Amino acid sequence: MDTLRQNLRRVVQQEMAQDPAHDIAHLDRVWANAHRIARAEGTANLRVLVAAAYLHDLVNLPKDAPNRAEASQMSANKAAPILRDLGMSEDDITAAQHAIAAHSYSAGLPAKTPEAEILRDADRLDALGAVGIARTFMVAGTMDRGLCDPSDPFAANRPLDDQKWSIDHWHLKLLQLPGEMVTKKGRKIARKRARLMLAYLRQLAKEMDTVVPEHWEELLK
Repeated sequence: MDTLRQNLRRVVQQEMAQDPAHDIAHLDRVWANAHRIARAEGTANLRVLVAAAYLHDLVNLPKDAPNRAEASQMSANKAAPILRDLGMSEDDITAAQHAIAAHSYSAGLPAKTPEAEILRDADRLDALGAVGIARTFMVAGTMDRGLCDPSDPFAANRPLDDQKWSIDHWHLKLLQLPGEMVTKKGRKIARKRARLMLAYLRQLAKEMDTVVPEHWEELLK
């Protein structure tokens, strides 16, 4: 396993495009999340899981790309010859490809195997907690999105718009992720990390001399 992981790390560092929010550190964290969930669930093929964790972002299209939803399938296709070169069986390659294709939020594909369910949860966990806060603003910087609407930071009296405001994305997607986790362990970790994000929002609101509306707090109830 350790040899396979090191080989995968070497490959992705050569193959992946440079993106501070989807770099080798992101892949290391996704694998750590996936391994932690897999140990709790006890149902996954770890060779398939480590392969999928490190190759799931081989093709990483910009968030606003019109074909963004195709990126995970493109990554799955690109992963196959790499895994053959690393000596993985055809059955394991097929399983890893499914996990890669199904992990994507935008693709909307059903996760049909334990490895696919675990990878999906593990990748989404990296959008939450302290790392999730940092990644939100890294992505916002690359897309020229503001922190929040200065006149109504938490959309108390306006429609949410995460194409314009970073904090709106938390309500529309990130704080809803705990309820979408499919593994018990993933859900537990996600709720803990989302509570940290809510605590950050409360402090942010305090520094802006306002409050977080109740409907934000209710996302985690």
